[in-house]
Amino acid sequence: MGAAASPGAAADGSLKPQRGSPTFERDVRRMFATIADRYETFNHLATLGQDLLWRPWALWELERFARGPVDRCLDVGCGTGELARRLAAAYPRARVVASDFTAAMVRHARRRSGRSVAGCAVADIGRLPFANGTFDVAASAFVARNLADLSAAFRELGRVLRPGGTLLTLEVSEPSSELVRRLFHAHFDHVVPMLGRAFDREGPYTYLPESLRHFPSSQRVLELLEGAGFARCRAVPLSLGVVTVYLAAADAASPPRA
Repeated sequence: MGAAASPGAAADGSLKPQRGSPTFERDVRRMFATIADRYETFNHLATLGQDLLWRPWALWELERFARGPVDRCLDVGCGTGELARRLAAAYPRARVVASDFTAAMVRHARRRSGRSVAGCAVADIGRLPFANGTFDVAASAFVARNLADLSAAFRELGRVLRPGGTLLTLEVSEPSSELVRRLFHAHFDHVVPMLGRAFDREGPYTYLPESLRHFPSSQRVLELLEGAGFARCRAVPLSLGVVTVYLAAADAASPPRA
């Protein structure tokens, strides 16, 4: 019988962040640094290519929801910059900034985005280095599940949005249909970790499915957005509820939070 995995590590010794641990945020940062080189490729395989559709779909919902000009956009938790590049294509006159708390991801985003993105920055979503009201749109894709304090992150994103600006969050979610939910978990809980082992990193790809279990329901996410000062909050399920687009407007009646 093999030795049991130590806390914070998978059976193969690779890093597996433990929610509730005092080092959780640091471990998540370290985890993403170890998989930055393969992150995009793995996502395409693990989602059967569906992630190539979800971001454009989310931006289509954004265009229908947003009010006022879109001249300045932030992709927060940008990873390799896929969403930032999509934002730049959707809003060609806008200045798009990509940020991530993992320097390795930022390097990939900068290299792959070229001139389509105005700038890339290493920044923590809880302490963004931007002034109040800097952006018309703040967007993230598959970031929210990795945050220790979702409410605080929403408040910080509200701070950097102009009054009336739009927050977009794209995240994996629990399908409402029992049949779809069973198929979803059969793939997400078993196939995805197997692919992770094939990529020589079991820990990150067992952490990612488990992180969904700690993520609040769509209704609760909407309540958190409202509690953070957002208005017109909407949840739009995609692909039979496998992912959800959350849209919310920074309340023009509320002053930016310091």
